[in-house]
Amino acid sequence: MADRVSARRTAAPAAACAAAFGAVAVAAAANGWAPYGFEQAAVDWAVAHRPSAAVTAAKAVTALGTGAFPYLLALAAGLVLVRSVRPYRSGRAAAAVLLAPVLWLAAGQLLRQGLMHAFARPRPPVADWAFTASGFAFPSGHSFTSALSAGLIALAAARARPGARRPAAAAAALFAAVIGLTRVYLGVHWPLDVLGGWLLATAWLLLGSALPWRPGRHGESPNRVTTSM
Repeated sequence: MADRVSARRTAAPAAACAAAFGAVAVAAAANGWAPYGFEQAAVDWAVAHRPSAAVTAAKAVTALGTGAFPYLLALAAGLVLVRSVRPYRSGRAAAAVLLAPVLWLAAGQLLRQGLMHAFARPRPPVADWAFTASGFAFPSGHSFTSALSAGLIALAAARARPGARRPAAAAAALFAAVIGLTRVYLGVHWPLDVLGGWLLATAWLLLGSALPWRPGRHGESPNRVTTSM
């Protein structure tokens, strides 16, 4: 029963984040997907303040928001969950817990890619880029991926050690914030792209934590499932 109550409590903020994402998308669409003045000003400021050391650091940080690293974070989240909810009825049940965060991240990427192509918002001009980029702008893939992968391991850590909830959440938020800001600093995204990525990732993360996906542990009914992270 406690798991069901927790799931219901998580579903509400997930819906709120999804609604906020929708509001940002509507706001961007209302301007014809062109940048608002504050967005153009942010990119212009970034272009005008790019010492080589800062650009090098931003490139190194932004690279953590794509490729293998986010999936390694998701796999680490699965390992933490496996160790925190033992014993299992079978190796298959343990494998399901191990891979669930990775699969949720992959599913989120499919959602994000679909939305990105549906919205088709143009990126800032190539002349402003200090890093390679491809595809459309909204929502930001690096912002989404970093927020979701860091959030997954933060939720897993909080489940394993409830006392770690706040530090883990703060670390995840800082990680996602820094990577998101590098996207604007490097000139490959508008601010609303980054905000949209954060909101979509948070909604997807909270939805995943509310779903009853985890197989029952040893001694429980084979038909019983409990709340995820």
